[in-house]
Amino acid sequence: MIISVDEFLKGKIAAEAFAPGRVNLLGEHTDYNDGFVMPIATPQRTYVALGYSENDMCHAYSATLDQTISFKHKGDLPGGFASYLEGCMRMMDEAGVAVPPIDIYINSDVPMGAGLSSSAALEVAMLRALRSLLNAGIDDVELAKMAQQAEVKFAKVKSGLMDQMASSVGDMEHILFLDIRTLERRLLPLPPNTELIVINSGIPRNLSASKYNERRQECEEAARLLGVSSLRDAPGLDAIEKLPDPFRKRARHVFTENERVKEASAGVTAERFGHLMNASHFSLRDDFEVSIIPLDVLTDLMREHVDVYGARLTGAGFGGACVALCRKGQAKLVSEWALTEYNNTGQHGRILLPQPVAPL
Repeated sequence: MIISVDEFLKGKIAAEAFAPGRVNLLGEHTDYNDGFVMPIATPQRTYVALGYSENDMCHAYSATLDQTISFKHKGDLPGGFASYLEGCMRMMDEAGVAVPPIDIYINSDVPMGAGLSSSAALEVAMLRALRSLLNAGIDDVELAKMAQQAEVKFAKVKSGLMDQMASSVGDMEHILFLDIRTLERRLLPLPPNTELIVINSGIPRNLSASKYNERRQECEEAARLLGVSSLRDAPGLDAIEKLPDPFRKRARHVFTENERVKEASAGVTAERFGHLMNASHFSLRDDFEVSIIPLDVLTDLMREHVDVYGARLTGAGFGGACVALCRKGQAKLVSEWALTEYNNTGQHGRILLPQPVAPL
C-alpha cells in the first residue's frame, strides 16, 4: 500500500522540491564529448520531501516503487534509488554543507528507463530540497554539476551534464541550447506552429547495464586517435573517415550531430528542423548503433504522418522513448494514431506527450 508523504514524514515536512524530466530534441551522445545539445523540460516531475530523522539513520521511501531503504549517511553506499540520494548528500558535504540524518520521501511521474532522465530529475529535486533545508548558497548551474557528479561517482554511470542542466535550468516552454564545454546557454522557441509528441516505446533501458559506457570509451579512443582532447575538436570529416571502425562511425556521429545542433540553434523552419531530427535518428541508428528495431519502427510510423516534420529516438538509446515534431494542434491525433499502429506490432508503448499530467 502506497504511503503518503504526511504518513512517512509524520506531518513534519522540513523542505520539499520538484524537478522535471527532459526530452532531447537534438544533440544525442554529444554532451560527454564537450559538444552541443538541445533538450526541453517535460511536464513530468519528481517530487522530494525531507524531514529530520529520529535516529542516526536516513530512511528513504519511493512511492513510485513502494520501497523503503534505510542507510547511514557516509557509511556503506546503499543500493537502488538510494545510491542517487546518498550521492547528492555527499556532494553537499563536499561543498561544505553538512547533511544531518534525514528522512526522504519521493514521488515521480517521470517514467524510468524511458530516456526522459528520471535519474537527473531525482538528483536535481533532491539537491533542491537539500538546498532549501540547509539554506545552501548554491546556484542552479552549480547544482546541476553536483547532480551530475552524484550520478558519476555514486551511481557509477558516466553521465554527461545535459540531463541535469535541462532539469535544473530548463523549462517546458523553450528549447535549451547548451554548449557543454563553456556552459553558454540560450532559451529558444520551438519552430513556429509546432508542438512535440513523445511516445515511450515500452522497451526499458538501464544505462549502467547498457553499452552507454562502452560508447563513451569508444569516443575517447576516437579522440585520442585524432589527437584531440574530445570529439568536439575533431578536425573534420576527412580526418574522421581515415579512422578504423567503430571509431570512425562513432566520431562521424558526434561531428555531424554537433553540426545539426548548431544549425538548428540558429533558427530554421519546422520542415528543416524535422529533417535534422530524422538525420539524427539515422546517425544514431547507423553510426552510433544505439537504436533498436522498436525505436526504428516507432519513428518510421510517426514520419509517415503528413503532420509530422521529423522523429527520432531520445535519450541514450537501446530502448526508451521517441520524440517527434508535428504541426501545432495535431499532436493528440497523430500520437494516438501512431501508438495504435505501433502497439499493433505487439509492443506496449505509451503516450507521454501530449498528455494531461495530474499533480503529484
